[in-house]
Amino acid sequence: MTEETAEKVANTLIGVAAVGVAYYVLRTPPLRRMAWRLAVTALTATAPTWLGGEVRRAWAESGRGPI
Repeated sequence: MTEETAEKVANTLIGVAAVGVAYYVLRTPPLRRMAWRLAVTALTATAPTWLGGEVRRAWAESGRGPI
């Protein structure tokens, strides 16, 4: 088996496993609720940080002094 073929097989297996896990989580109500809460937490925690960084970067690129 060549390295390229091995990578294709590994990527396919990882993809199938990810789909299987997603299906299992979506079919199990407690896991679905936990996944939803984790997604909401991730979005509410990272979005303000990302937005603040973009604002600082835009301010610095505008040529004005520090905030």
